[in-house]
Amino acid sequence: MSGRIRYTEEFKREAVAQVTERGHSATSVAKRIGVSSKSLYDWVKRFGGEPDTGAEDAAEIRRLKAELRRVTEERDILKKATAYFAKDHG
Repeated sequence: MSGRIRYTEEFKREAVAQVTERGHSATSVAKRIGVSSKSLYDWVKRFGGEPDTGAEDAAEIRRLKAELRRVTEERDILKKATAYFAKDHG
């Protein structure tokens, strides 16, 4: 016997689902179930496509994009005001 543990396809698919569907990190899932991160990434490629960034990450990205738009608008307004006052008092 080679000493390697053989996991069932069902076990692998469940591990992949924790990453791709439930948004857990591959590293945390691998540690929790006792497999190497490389094995889990291989299973994700085989059974589940790319790991999902997770709903929390997507919400944070949306929030940051909205904040960036707001700050960009504020900057543009301040630029116009600066140019106006520089011309008026220059």
